Amino acid sequence: MPHDSPTLSLTQELIRRRSVTPEDAGCQALMTERLSALGFDITPLRFDDVDNFWAVRGDSGPLFVFAGHTDVVPSGNPEDWASPPFEPEIRDGMLYGRGAADMKGSLAAMITAVEAFVAAHPEHPGRIGFLITSDEEGVAVNGTVKVVEWLQAQNEQIDWCLVGEPSSTNLVGDVIKNGRRGSLGGWLEVYGKQGHVAYPHLAANPIHLAAPALAELAGAHWDNGNDFFPPTSFQISNINSGTGATNVIPGSAHIIFNFRFSTEVTDDELKARTEAILKRHNLNYELEWKLSGQPFLTGEGELVEAAVAAIRDETGRDTELSTAGGTSDGRFIAPTGAQVLELGPINATIHQVNECVNADDLDTLSGIYRRILERLLVKTA
Repeated sequence: MPHDSPTLSLTQELIRRRSVTPEDAGCQALMTERLSALGFDITPLRFDDVDNFWAVRGDSGPLFVFAGHTDVVPSGNPEDWASPPFEPEIRDGMLYGRGAADMKGSLAAMITAVEAFVAAHPEHPGRIGFLITSDEEGVAVNGTVKVVEWLQAQNEQIDWCLVGEPSSTNLVGDVIKNGRRGSLGGWLEVYGKQGHVAYPHLAANPIHLAAPALAELAGAHWDNGNDFFPPTSFQISNINSGTGATNVIPGSAHIIFNFRFSTEVTDDELKARTEAILKRHNLNYELEWKLSGQPFLTGEGELVEAAVAAIRDETGRDTELSTAGGTSDGRFIAPTGAQVLELGPINATIHQVNECVNADDLDTLSGIYRRILERLLVKTA
């Protein structure tokens, strides 16, 4: 990639802004300046401590939206990086810096794709939107979910949404995420009776009491999955109990667990089956649930077809549809009825020390995004 690549240059400018979640650090101002020059109407949307914006170009017709986030996860100890995490550096064709892959490279590619598209089609049919937040990597309560609520209040209906999450595995465009599993978390407190370990008959060990129920939950078969989703999984992520002393039976045990679930089961069914198991083991417990997102799926349709064709036209390669991985902000957009997919660079180094992206892939990604716009809005074949 030549060093005068506009996509590479913009990615570097974004990386230099230390936008550790939920900080935006000026990334959105950089983007909206470019979009304003193209005739986009910009609406800043700040909710609590989170900066978001909505931008739209065009007056009528179907609405295509680029969605993404400017915030990044913390870099950790900068000394562990081969180069400073917020000073972009190119080594052996790879661009290093926090957010290079997740997802400032995608944001830059979105901007340059739209610049090229508008230059070629200044009076394009339909509308193009940007839904950008700085609250995706954190608690995600004042970001995309709030913007979607605002859009619904404005009677805005998104037809197609491309989320720039790093979806690719080995080559840019080799994987599209056309859905995600649901995420249901549980915070379980099991109560026993504290006592001396030498007198267990005078106490009730909550760890011992909970263990059979946890084993049953871990071994349970929840569903078979389907053509798009693997079977639902249950994982315990933390168990905490005790006073720190070796001679004290604890009075309670705290267990955190998570379901990643398919469209073959509902969160209510998972809750009911879990509680039935806990009650069958006669546990004295309290349980709090948090539903982080429902599963969503965009099957065959205009957006998937356009993306598959655009990747083939730009790279010559076929792509795989996948629902693997964690959740994304697509979970807030899909319930509105929009077709949603995730398409971005290779995800091998996201959230890691020395996060990087192939510099050449940035222009390729921009080209793919531009071709998707052309196929959907101007119906080029």
